[in-house]
Formats: sequence, structure tokens, C-alpha cells
Amino acid sequence: MNKLYGIKALAFDAYGTVFDVHSVVALANKMYPGKGEELSRLWRSKQMEYMFLRTVMGRYIPHGENNEAALIYAMKFLKLNGGIKERALLINAYETLELFDDAKRTIPMLSNFKKSILSVGTPALIRRLVENAGIESNFEELLSVDEVKVYKPHPRTYQLIIDKLQLLRQEVGFVTSNYYDVIGAKAFGFQAIWINRNNVIPDELGLCPNIELKSMDLMPNIFG
Repeated sequence: MNKLYGIKALAFDAYGTVFDVHSVVALANKMYPGKGEELSRLWRSKQMEYMFLRTVMGRYIPHGENNEAALIYAMKFLKLNGGIKERALLINAYETLELFDDAKRTIPMLSNFKKSILSVGTPALIRRLVENAGIESNFEELLSVDEVKVYKPHPRTYQLIIDKLQLLRQEVGFVTSNYYDVIGAKAFGFQAIWINRNNVIPDELGLCPNIELKSMDLMPNIFG
């Protein structure tokens, strides 16, 4: 296995990396039988599309608002009945996502490193996620793109980590399951650790992770 050297801190993406964005499927299936997975995937896809578009247009809105806009679109597209009450139930589930099992096992083991979360969520959303999962004591910093009013993978978002931790870029290992975040972190100068749980094909954008893992369980073995 390849090794990474010189890392002093680990920064984790939240949605899709530490927390399972598709843990809303169970509730969605209760509300809309047989449509839960389709709703979850379209909701997530539009959420990210809107993040990228709003960053390019310079029209940032906080993640909670962006998330609801994506949900409204997904429900309309799939012709699912529901209004404010139904959206509130789904959004509450999204704000209390389940922790991935490998993240639950591994993050406490990485005690030799300063650990932070860098998320597109607002500070309140990130805090609610980690407190609901009972992992707040594992992180020195909970960082939000809301501070710089752009979404990842804009370089200003990754600069937050450098500003808070006062480290060189190459001293940060950035952990994410989202490939847009892999290339954003790599382009910024971090050592990018891709958690590729679903064996997806990397995008053809000219940048690759420093290391690719099938599970976060393998992380304790990659540091030299």
C-alpha cells in the first residue's frame, strides 16, 4: 500500500464521506413507497448542481436553503405530492444523517493528527450532524464554507483550513468520497485521500488523489 508522508492534520468532508447522504431513503420510502432511492439520488444531484452554479454565478445562499431548493425540484420532477410539512420531515432527516460505519470505527483511531471537518453545511448544520452522531469530541475544528460564501471546490474554501490550523498545504490530508472534492483539494495543494466505497470511475479532469481507499478502515495504515 502507498504511504503518505509529512501530514500533520486531517480534514474531512462531511456529506457523503463521514455521513451517509442516502440514509434518508428509509424515510422517503415510507412517505413515497418505491420512490425513496430515486428521490434521494435526484435530490443529491440537484443539490450539488445548484452549489456549483451558484458559486459560478456569485449567488451564494446557505446550504439549508440550497438543499431545500434541490428537494423542491426533485419532488416536482418525480411528481410527488407534498408541501412544507413533507419537505420539513425530509430535511430534518438530512440534517441528522447516519454516520458511515467505517467512519465511526476509524476517526477515533486517528488520534495522532489534528482533525477537522470542512463542509458545505452552515456552522449550525455541521454542529447538529456531529452532535447527533456523538463524534464532536473527535474534531478540533468544524469549518463551514459559509464563512467565505462560496461552495467547494473553490480554493477559498480550502484556505479556511490553512488559516485555522496554520499549516503548510502539503501538511494537510484531505479526506473525501466526492471526486469534485478530491480534485479541488489536490489542486489546492493538499494530499488528497479518496474514500471510494462504491468503486466509482474517477472523472477525467487531469487530477488524481494521492491515495485511493475502498474504506476508511484502511486509513491508519497509510501514513509513513
